Amino acid sequence: MNLHEYQAKEILAKYGIPVPPGRIAYTADEAKQIATEFGDTVVIKAQVHTGGRGKAGGVKLAKTPEEAREKAGQILGLNIKGFITKKVLVAKAVDIAKEYYAGLILDRVTQRVVLMLSKEGGVDIEEVAAERPEAIIKHAIDPHKGLRPFEARELVKRAGMEGNLNKLAQILVQLYHAYEGIDASTAEINPLVVTASGDVVAADAKIVLDDNALYRHPELSRLREEEAEHPLEVEASNYGFAYVKLEGNVGIIGNGAGLVMYTLDLVQRVGGKAANFLDIGGGAKADIVYNALKVVLKDPDVKGVFINIFGGITRADEVAKGVLRAMDEGILTKPVAMRVAGTAEEEAKKLLEGRPIYMYPTSIEAAKAIVAMTGGAQ
Repeated sequence: MNLHEYQAKEILAKYGIPVPPGRIAYTADEAKQIATEFGDTVVIKAQVHTGGRGKAGGVKLAKTPEEAREKAGQILGLNIKGFITKKVLVAKAVDIAKEYYAGLILDRVTQRVVLMLSKEGGVDIEEVAAERPEAIIKHAIDPHKGLRPFEARELVKRAGMEGNLNKLAQILVQLYHAYEGIDASTAEINPLVVTASGDVVAADAKIVLDDNALYRHPELSRLREEEAEHPLEVEASNYGFAYVKLEGNVGIIGNGAGLVMYTLDLVQRVGGKAANFLDIGGGAKADIVYNALKVVLKDPDVKGVFINIFGGITRADEVAKGVLRAMDEGILTKPVAMRVAGTAEEEAKKLLEGRPIYMYPTSIEAAKAIVAMTGGAQ
């Protein structure tokens, strides 16, 4: 679950990380009022669940309350990568001397939280990683010991950061405590600013929460804004599916995150492009498969569906029944390639006899077939 910048900053502040004073405005007049109360230069920032706000015109400085009103009016209603700006953060501008990047992510390979630091903050870190990977240092944090202050100080030095190194290191430790405390999957401060007076401030922040841990944080789950998410992701979540909308034309349904990821890669390998990630989980019955097809086929980009199931606790005949129900009810009208192996596999084949659905013996054969049926990557 993505949080807005202002929500992320509120969390960081609770963990002792300094953030610029700011408030949310829903109208240009509200922005003017907030700027009047601050009595100084402010920055007006679109609050949408996407990056690239600055390049899209969603971040503007305002030196006077009237200018704040004008700039907020320009940003409110702005379409940024498909997200309409409905509110802006009006925050006191920061006197920037240095801009750094600090971020925490979960590395599933090492099974550790990794701290990333760069002295090149204030820009898209993806660009830095692609063009100058040496400008980013990484440190895998021992989960038993956490990020210790002496480690943070050493990392700050290695990154080439300047200013009060103790303050910078302390913020890294606090960021790690916040990351662990709220069960985040990503936590970034960009830029982490050293001001002209030597203070260290989180001028911008991004936090992504682990949906699987939201039951432990009801106060955070209430921050979810369904209207700001893709409607198919919301619908899939209501069914209990792990679903992510992608940019291709092959709908993907599988059981188990590993198998679904493999399926996405396989489609790409044979010349196609996946339209989504959808994991129905283990032990799925026919109605689960049916609901998964309903979600996938509501995507207008989908030209065909690849169903890749390993039948352990999931029975292949239940999968077939769900597919047939979708077909009989007129929901499934597009090409389908299935690879369903394991429990009740023969029963599933019998159910599908005489129907325009073929169960391929291997995943790669099914992948090639669905890519051919959908015309390859678009």
